[in-house]
Amino acid sequence: MFGISFSELLLVGLVALLVLGPERLPGAARTAGLWIGRLKRSFNAIKQEVEREIGADEIRRQLHNEHILSLEQEARKILSPVQEPAKPAEPVVEHSIAPPAAAEPAPVVEPTPAPSVPAPIEPAPTPVASPAPHDPTLPPRAP
Repeated sequence: MFGISFSELLLVGLVALLVLGPERLPGAARTAGLWIGRLKRSFNAIKQEVEREIGADEIRRQLHNEHILSLEQEARKILSPVQEPAKPAEPVVEHSIAPPAAAEPAPVVEPTPAPSVPAPIEPAPTPVASPAPHDPTLPPRAP
């Protein structure tokens, strides 16, 4: 992990034995082990919390993008009939093989008017508040 070999660990242990002595070395090793364990647990907890937050942010981002896409699709559905130009209706003419004297006149089909597009509704202008009249009992206002 850190690139420490067995010989280096043996050297650190020997120095610790000489400095601390045989009576205090087991207690110091136990304390060092507890501190290392606490550091590992806290590091793992922070790592999991960050991963959870990143996952939550990713989910929020995906939901936001899906919401925007659905709104865009709805807008396209609403605007697509408005954007298509109205096609003029052509009268239907029936061709018959019978001679013109015996043929009945073909019904004339009236073209249907294109649906009218309502004008966009603009919001009403907000009224501008005029300054309230000055009460003579109050001190004059600063400009």
